[in-house]
Parts: sequence; structure tokens; C-alpha cells
Amino acid sequence: NIFLSLYNNGIGPDGANQIAGALKINTSLTSLNLEKNQLGPDGAKEIADALKVNITLTSLNLESNNHGPRGAKAIANALLANSTLTELFLVGNEIGTGGVKAIAKALKVNNTLTKLLLFDYNQIQAEGEKALANALKKNPLSSLIVLRYVS
Repeated sequence: NIFLSLYNNGIGPDGANQIAGALKINTSLTSLNLEKNQLGPDGAKEIADALKVNITLTSLNLESNNHGPRGAKAIANALLANSTLTELFLVGNEIGTGGVKAIAKALKVNNTLTKLLLFDYNQIQAEGEKALANALKKNPLSSLIVLRYVS
């Protein structure tokens, strides 16, 4: 297993574009930490596009990158195609109810993700939590655990 941490490096959307290009042809990296890199929605979309074709990454940390609902929807779209990612960390991205609803929709069909961290600092309301719960009920193959930070 090869792990790369680029934690808090100010990569931004342009850097995400470069990383996404590498992920599209990657054959060895299994874990990537991009936490606190100001990726924004455009950077999230770049990484999401790479996830659609990447076949080796199993763990991805995208915490605290201000993806917003648009970035979350791009990631959700990638989850429909990706069959290798088992861990995804999305805390602190202000994805809102619209973003979590998109992720919930993807979870209805994705059965490889087993760990998802997204509740804190994402403005997810009861409606989004309900959509997530319903999605997990509809995917009997999923052994997904949705975690919340507890202090």
C-alpha cells in the first residue's frame, strides 16, 4: 500500500487538476490525503473525474476543502462509477443538504464504500440525514459506516 499525504499545502483547483491527471493513470497509490488544500468545487470536480477511472485508490481524504454542494455532487457522480474506494472523508466542506442528498443517491448503488465521514461542518439538515438513512436501507450490499466526530 502506498500512501501520499499532501495535507495543508494550498494546492487549490489548479493543483487538483494536476493530481487528477496523475490519478487517472495511477497504478500503485492506494491512499491519498488532500485535507485542507483549498480545492473548492472546481478542484473537487477534477478529483471526482479521476475517481471515475482510477482503479487503485481505496482511501481518500478531502476534508476541509470548501467543496460546497457543487463539489459534493461531482464526488457523488464519481461514486456511481468507482468500484475501489472504500474510505472517503468529507468533513468540513459545507456540502449542505443538496450535497448530501446527491451522495445518498450514489450510495444506493455503490457497495464498495465502507467508511464515510461527512457530518461535521457540512450544514447537513434533518432532510439530508433522512436521505442518507434511506439510501443505506436501499443498498443491502453496503456495509457502510457513516461516522461523526465526537469530542
